[in-house]
Amino acid sequence: MESPAETEEVYAIPASYRKMENLHILFWLVKDISWCMIWKTLGIIMVFPTLSIALLITWRTRGIKAELAHNLAIVFWISANSYWMMSEFFGFDTVPIGTITDGKHLAIIPFSIGLFILLYYYIVQKPRETREDQVATL
Repeated sequence: MESPAETEEVYAIPASYRKMENLHILFWLVKDISWCMIWKTLGIIMVFPTLSIALLITWRTRGIKAELAHNLAIVFWISANSYWMMSEFFGFDTVPIGTITDGKHLAIIPFSIGLFILLYYYIVQKPRETREDQVATL
């Protein structure tokens, strides 16, 4: 009889992808440290490689629905986070915009988009994949 570890599907990624993901984490941390330290120029510069690599990772993993959903959520998270950072850097974080009391609260839009992508994946897509796997193995 096979153990669950022997029958479990293996997810492997090329080493070049892993190196890119690790570099992405480095850029993301430098961006957020710059935000904390109010290093405006470096923080703004770091948005571009951080978001670019997130988009590239998303594109490269688009064939795996779980990876696509999670990586899209990360893209929207970085977008929201970057907007929030810039709203603080440029002083429109506390400026009323219409009925919204603070400019930084507009970051809820990309945060919510990322959340809804993950909710869709876990509520709709993953159960569908599980049912298809069960039917295929019977």
